[in-house]
Amino acid sequence: MDGFKRRLSESVQLRLSFVLTVAILLFGVVAGVFSFASALGEAHEFQDDVLRQVAALLDRGRLPADFPEGGAREGNEESRVIVQRLGSWRPAAPSVDAGGVLRLEKSLPDGLQTVEAGGESFRVLVRTMRDGRRIAVAQESGFRDELARDGALRTVMPFLLLIPLLLLMVARLVRGMFRPIAELSREVDRRAERQLHPLDPDGLPLEVKPFVLAINRLLERVAQSMRAQRRFVADAAHELRSPLTALSLQAERLADAEMSGAARERLSALRGGIGRGRNLLEQLLALARAQSATAAPSAVSVRDAYRRVLEDLMPLAEAKRIDIGVEGEVDARVWAGELDLFALLRNLADNAIRYTPDGGRVDLAVGEADGQVLLTIEDTGPGIPREEWGRVFDPFYRSLGSGEQGAGLGLSIVSAIAERIGARVSLSFRDEAGQSGLRVSVSMPAAREI
Repeated sequence: MDGFKRRLSESVQLRLSFVLTVAILLFGVVAGVFSFASALGEAHEFQDDVLRQVAALLDRGRLPADFPEGGAREGNEESRVIVQRLGSWRPAAPSVDAGGVLRLEKSLPDGLQTVEAGGESFRVLVRTMRDGRRIAVAQESGFRDELARDGALRTVMPFLLLIPLLLLMVARLVRGMFRPIAELSREVDRRAERQLHPLDPDGLPLEVKPFVLAINRLLERVAQSMRAQRRFVADAAHELRSPLTALSLQAERLADAEMSGAARERLSALRGGIGRGRNLLEQLLALARAQSATAAPSAVSVRDAYRRVLEDLMPLAEAKRIDIGVEGEVDARVWAGELDLFALLRNLADNAIRYTPDGGRVDLAVGEADGQVLLTIEDTGPGIPREEWGRVFDPFYRSLGSGEQGAGLGLSIVSAIAERIGARVSLSFRDEAGQSGLRVSVSMPAAREI
């Protein structure tokens, strides 16, 4: 019960449904009781009118000369209408059920009254005729009450049938009223972190629109902040390129000068640091480009993109004696920007080469099934521990113990591009049993010919 109270206080939809249900039930019960009582009273009044009409007919037509002293009756035992002269009962007379008359006192006043006779209740109308004789018109009260109750229940029956239908209709209407809000919530949940376009307020209730407009203003401020951050990263990288290029040129000139072995060793370390700085700047620029909008996508051949990647990275692979190539002859076309696809595959292949030991192997493959193209890049390196799979896509995160120096931006660039072009990136082991080697799978919709 406490859980229901808590949900009732937290949920507007549940509270509205509960209040409407209680109100409908309350008004339904009140209306049903009132209708039943009204119908029951009208049925009894109609039955009394029947007795009055019988008495009036007898009065207008006068009692016939052959009217039996004990009276007359019409109908079966339950629905019978008994007509008798008042005072016609005798102690030795048979009971009313045996065909006799009702035990009615002569002192009964004119009008309608309920009388107990022979252990049964009767509704009796006493009337004085024009000729001075008094008659009684009676009917069994039990039959009258049963008939009146049946009529009253038939009157109330629509309430009993329609109230459950009304409750179901109210529940459905309340759910329908809140459905746009639920759809809006699901849309927001499905959005990626960089999808900051405004929410569509059309079709939403008027009371919710101010809240949606406030969210849109917040999204616009967040988008502006992210754009400013990306511009800062890109501008900073561009500004730092020139000083690092100058330092690199000065270091090369310095290498031509005569110096001691210790000085040359320090110069070599300096040139390595400058190279790493330039590589970091290039990756920062690539990340900024990956997070920005690009040209309209088109149908791109995966094998052509693989070919460009191999041409670009072959010197690095040959330096480490790594066997790199594309498996099979299958080709597929995906809907993406050509530069985006190239950057995504190049970063994955570059990571695979860098983290694979000398003499290892890197395989590129493509397959298609159920309208999806699956691109895989796998290597024979040490792999990434399973518990780090969710973090390696964060900027500047590097797995410890890899022994490879880098900025930790390669997979972040891959994640940004995949998010923009609608691809899904997943990690697994090349060798599941030994949990070694990394397999990166990229799934994206296949391009259809128009």
